[in-house]
Amino acid sequence: MAAEGGGKEMNEIKTQFTTREGVYKLLTHSEYSRPNRVPFNSQGSNPVKVSFVNVNDQSGNGDRICFNVGRELYFYIYKGVRKAADLSKPIDKRIYKGTQPTCHDFNPITATAESVSLLVGFSAGQVQLIDPIKKETSKLFNEERLIDKSRVTCVRWVPGSESLFLVAHSSGSMYLYNVENTCGTTAPHYQLLKQGENYAVHTCKSKSARNPLLRWTVGEGALNEFAFSPDGKFLACASQDGFLRVFGFDAAELHGTMKSYFGGLLCVCWSPDGRYIVAGGEDDLVTVWSFSDCRVIARGHGHKSWVSVVAFDHCTTSVEDGDPPAEFSGSDEEFHEQIHFGAGRDRANSAHSRLSKRNSTDSRPVSVTYRFGSVGQDTQLCLWDLTEDILFPHLPLSRTRTHTNVMSATSPPATGQTTSTTTTTTTTTTTTVSATTPSGTNGKDNSSNSSTSGTPNPNSLPSTLPRSNSLPHSSNPTGGSTPNSHTGSSSNSSTTTTTTTPTPKGNSIIDSAFIATGVSKFATLSLHDSRKERHEKDHKRNHSMGHISSKSSDKLNQLSSTRTAKAEAAKTLGTTLCPRMEDLPLLEPLVCKKIAHERLTVLIFLEDCLVTACQEGFVCTWARPGKVGLLSSQNNAANSPSGTVV
Repeated sequence: MAAEGGGKEMNEIKTQFTTREGVYKLLTHSEYSRPNRVPFNSQGSNPVKVSFVNVNDQSGNGDRICFNVGRELYFYIYKGVRKAADLSKPIDKRIYKGTQPTCHDFNPITATAESVSLLVGFSAGQVQLIDPIKKETSKLFNEERLIDKSRVTCVRWVPGSESLFLVAHSSGSMYLYNVENTCGTTAPHYQLLKQGENYAVHTCKSKSARNPLLRWTVGEGALNEFAFSPDGKFLACASQDGFLRVFGFDAAELHGTMKSYFGGLLCVCWSPDGRYIVAGGEDDLVTVWSFSDCRVIARGHGHKSWVSVVAFDHCTTSVEDGDPPAEFSGSDEEFHEQIHFGAGRDRANSAHSRLSKRNSTDSRPVSVTYRFGSVGQDTQLCLWDLTEDILFPHLPLSRTRTHTNVMSATSPPATGQTTSTTTTTTTTTTTTVSATTPSGTNGKDNSSNSSTSGTPNPNSLPSTLPRSNSLPHSSNPTGGSTPNSHTGSSSNSSTTTTTTTPTPKGNSIIDSAFIATGVSKFATLSLHDSRKERHEKDHKRNHSMGHISSKSSDKLNQLSSTRTAKAEAAKTLGTTLCPRMEDLPLLEPLVCKKIAHERLTVLIFLEDCLVTACQEGFVCTWARPGKVGLLSSQNNAANSPSGTVV
């Protein structure tokens, strides 16, 4: 499918696309925007963001949507694929002066049909707690900007908490707040609680409870986004210095790190089972990182400019032809036990031994597929499949794949020998597979084709695409020799960081900070490193966001000299922090479609649709296959705003 509409007709905006599940269709009636439907002049403004919450409304219309456009913030009933959007009746609308909303988050625990708690971060550093149903503004945090004067980049409620929330700023600091506490009338005084290489955790010194409860100082440059793991125990942070850092939230201990190929990381998300993290950024790539192995396992290339959002599709992620997903996922206790008691890689392998046994007895590959998506400043939506030939290269998936992996596993890590071995394995695979797919995206389906019971994949990519799935694992020096457990052995620097943390492992930082709520804590490691010289690709700089461009240059100019930064970057390239391109599988997108005129800033997967938004202020709903409902028979194209649908 990548070949169809993969960028040839650059000016044609797609209103539908096809995957193996069927056809996704844009619902022009379900488009949300400002009531006048006029495209927003987005130059220099903050990104349009979207938040959802379900209030468990008895009428069946329980979904609520919030989005910001420029200085404005809107709150609507979200009707999705069921009914057309009525933009004339927002539940709440706010226009701000002197500052712009930059991000927002609902608390799903406290949400009811009569009341919701919505946090809104602003460009000047403040955070507001509002109830758009009651139309109340209950509190304003950092009102005097005494805590942090820089732009709020990300705000999230701490999972499972009704009162704790975390705020990241472009200063590189993160703060933990309690809605019950005040911010005080003077600047906070901090006391060092925990420190490591380029990161520190401070508690606020105060005789009475006040915000912030904790401050994390993270690395160099802005902290662009963070995301809690599905169980709420870990926190992944994407920073402008190009590092992904994953922390145990309660213990404030570094679990692992990853470095972008170049430039800053702008976005991050977790797989539904918490086993994988995907990050995207200024290298135009999506990078897949294994939580248990603490290493990069694949990169995906399909965008032509910066990747602004990545998200997993929990509905399409599945284990097919096998046991129910529960067996694959395992219990949370089992998973974390594997991670916390050493030999993370070996234990992770054993967790899939049942899959391997099924394979050998059935002689059919069990299909493990993670679906994730990405949108970027190139106005393109990409969908990706992460399949078991990438995730478990050591498992025999079929006779053909077994042969490939045996040769890969036995080849030495030397580059020259690896290349020749890979050539051989690719040749042998081609004899049984009609069109060998070099991309990790459809490798699963190709191994299915070579087995006796596999079904052909309609989304097979042309054989001209680069790279074999078996190539990276043979040349990756961490093959099986470095079982990266959660102590951070993925690199010397991360090991140093975790061993220098003085806080006892059993303690929680929040306990240390005398916080009664007892949830939370986190620490941050920062390494190096300034952006490498711009890659000689055709970047669409006309789509680059003004505030990110200026932010990047401003922050990175404050780093060490360019010469030092290049030296540091050279140290990480080729290590487990940042493997070389030829050492990893290169995924190709299943779908890569231009769907807007302006840069894309939102991608959210819902049960019956996916939602995108662009910087012009249009929030679009794409019905999943078979979920179009009544709207498919209606044709109201005249009502669709100009500039979003052709």
